[in-house]
Parts: sequence; structure tokens; C-alpha cells
Amino acid sequence: MKPFRFRLSIVLMLLTTLALAQSDAQKSFDKLKTLAGTWQGPVKADPPQADWDNKPMWILLRVTPRGNALVHEMKQPGTPDDPAKDDPITGLYLEGNRLILTHYCDAGNRSHMATRTSTDGKTVEFDFLDAAGSTQYGHMHHAVFTIVDANHHTEDWTYMEPGDKPVHAHLDLERAKVTALAGPFGNPPLPGDPGQGKNEPQASS
Repeated sequence: MKPFRFRLSIVLMLLTTLALAQSDAQKSFDKLKTLAGTWQGPVKADPPQADWDNKPMWILLRVTPRGNALVHEMKQPGTPDDPAKDDPITGLYLEGNRLILTHYCDAGNRSHMATRTSTDGKTVEFDFLDAAGSTQYGHMHHAVFTIVDANHHTEDWTYMEPGDKPVHAHLDLERAKVTALAGPFGNPPLPGDPGQGKNEPQASS
């Protein structure tokens, strides 16, 4: 009986560990879904990047139907409308007992990351797993979301340039007082957006 009890205790421990992991992943996912909406704020890069530093960034977070995924879209108003340099999109979703982040990068690859257990209840951190596609121009390597309150959160993204040279971008974001499809994500565009003046409704005569 002792060997059976020993094996049973190990199985129960593994099931408990799995249940806790699933719970942590679900909690992190539910936490991030509260960020659904449009956000704006400055970017600070380390090392400094002339194209980013202290310039406005717009973030749209939206929960897909049935709540199975969270879509993160990023846009910097005022940047050239270059079809070869799309605004990056990130998808977050539960996969088994892990919360997975897939970043569709304008470098032409897809980075996969998974959460680590949160220690403060406000931070969701993603560690790099692998990248699909060519990484000759670098890849996104790390991401951290920190919820300050209902209308303020920060994002920290680490991009790994060729030669394993990290570039860290810190976004200090506030919830924007616009609809989810306004500004750089829809019609009408916001000030500084390259599409400003296009497709705007005309005043009736």
C-alpha cells in the first residue's frame, strides 16, 4: 500500500500545481482584459531613440468576441504612411496553463512569450520563448504590463537588435477620452495622425 499511497500523493501534488498555474494564468489574463480601451502617452527609450523619445504613442486594447483573446495595437501618430512598416499587433491568449503573448513585429517575425507568476498583483510579465520567422533585423524579447489604476498603466517592451543588443521602451499611458475606434485607429483621425483630413465627414449645406 505504501508505494501506491506515495504515487497517489505525487499525482495529487502535480494536479494541485497545474490547477494553481492555470489559476495564475487566468487571473493575469482577466487583469489585462480590464485594460480594454484606447490609451495614449509618451515613450522613453534606453538607449535613446530619436524616433521614439517623448513622442506620443497610441495603444488600442480590445477583447475579441467570447473573451478568448486580447488584441494590442500600437501606433505613433505623425509617422509616415509606409506600407512596408506596419504598426505592430500583439495577441494575448490562454494556452493550457499559460498565458501566451504573440507579437507580430514589423521586423517580419513573430515572438512568443509566456507569463511568469505575478508577485504584486499588478504586474504581468512575459518571458521570451521563441520567434517564428527571420530574426536578422532583431525581435521583441520581453514585455511587462503594470496596472497603476483604472485609468493609468505602463508598458515596458524590450527589443533585441542584431548582436543581442537590447533596446528598452517604457510607455506611460493614460486612458484616452475617445471611443475605441477614434483617432489613429479609425475615423476621424486625431491631431498629428498622418491620416488627418482623410475621410472626415463633410458638413451638410
